[in-house]
Amino acid sequence: MNENVLAKLKVLAESAKYDVSCSSSGTVRRNQSGTLGNTVGGWGICHSFAEDGRCISLLKIMLTNYCIYDCAYCINRRSNDIPRATLSVSELVDLTIEFYRRNYIEGLFLSSGVVRNPDYTMERLVRVAKDLRLVHKFNGYIHLKSIPGASRELVNEAGLYADRLSVNIEIPKEENLKLLAPEKDHKSVYQPMRYIQQGVLTNKEDRKKFRHVPRFVPAGQSTQMIVGATTESDKDILYLSSSLYQHPTMRRVYYSGYISVNTYDKRLPALKQPPLVRENRLYQADWLLRFYQFKVEEIVDDSYPDLDLEIDPKLGWALRHPELFPIDINQADYEMILRVPGIGIKSARQIIASRRFSKLGFYELKKIGVVMKKAQYFITCNELPTRTVNELTPTGVRRLLVPKPKKKVDERQLILNFTDNE
Repeated sequence: MNENVLAKLKVLAESAKYDVSCSSSGTVRRNQSGTLGNTVGGWGICHSFAEDGRCISLLKIMLTNYCIYDCAYCINRRSNDIPRATLSVSELVDLTIEFYRRNYIEGLFLSSGVVRNPDYTMERLVRVAKDLRLVHKFNGYIHLKSIPGASRELVNEAGLYADRLSVNIEIPKEENLKLLAPEKDHKSVYQPMRYIQQGVLTNKEDRKKFRHVPRFVPAGQSTQMIVGATTESDKDILYLSSSLYQHPTMRRVYYSGYISVNTYDKRLPALKQPPLVRENRLYQADWLLRFYQFKVEEIVDDSYPDLDLEIDPKLGWALRHPELFPIDINQADYEMILRVPGIGIKSARQIIASRRFSKLGFYELKKIGVVMKKAQYFITCNELPTRTVNELTPTGVRRLLVPKPKKKVDERQLILNFTDNE
């Protein structure tokens, strides 16, 4: 690798860091004779952990950070005076192979600014994936960003070589997107999403009829929404996420706390730091939607349009519905056990399996992995005291579980610690 390519790599890797929708693969590509690399099964890539415990990573880079759009929230917007670079298709392919041979990466996450037009940019992205698969026989993980507005033909071709495709929504509401990115609209975002979905479903039917049909986007698709750049409530964001999850090909919705990169633009809020706590609460709520059988209206509604930043959404729901608690841990069904704060999916399954042999108490629940600090107020069993959420009241339980703020100490003052011996 020459110095020119390394200089481009530095610029383009820095430009790609704001896209968070690349942290999982969910695909398996086993090494075969005559191919290079493999993608081991498990969810998690880009410095995450797979199901087998391995930490796996990918090369996260942009093909170019030049862009014809001037989106207010983007560091790569047309009007920004930042270092710009563009990698040729061959340079990026060689870079990926060289990094793989050095054992730096196990895959590629490739996005790009839009140059000339969406189809021109998308065609270059597809060529990178195609060359890696067909010329270099690369069998590792590839995640491509589908360019909003790209044609069906190019999206379908990309799906033949990529493990995952993603199209970022960025701003949940159309009117706010028009405010910050007047050159974009939601139609250009949702159209490639539909192309991907239709391609996956068609491929699924073809694989039932024909034996050697190549898989189309085996890891599905993902998207990203920026949190805090506009006025959307958590309710608006979660309702959109829930509707996206109704589609069988949508694997993940990612939430990115807005980072104030273009402070000069008056359309953007002046944030001193990204809303990371809110971002975390949205991920927790997203988890409840996907794995805990919650509905959006149970987490947020007109009375509570935003998530509580002090407590997690599951605990918030339980405190709003004390009439449903406490539950008998030795009698309740799986769905209700799953809604107890401090009990996760794995713990709930172990509780159902273990109580067939003996009654469960405090010690057994703690050994299973239940977070008793939270759960004790919402369940009953032989060893637990009767002071549940109903005796203590939701306000009392909240007071016990919310960490008390630490007192700020003025470091300029002299602090004397006296003991009894002095």
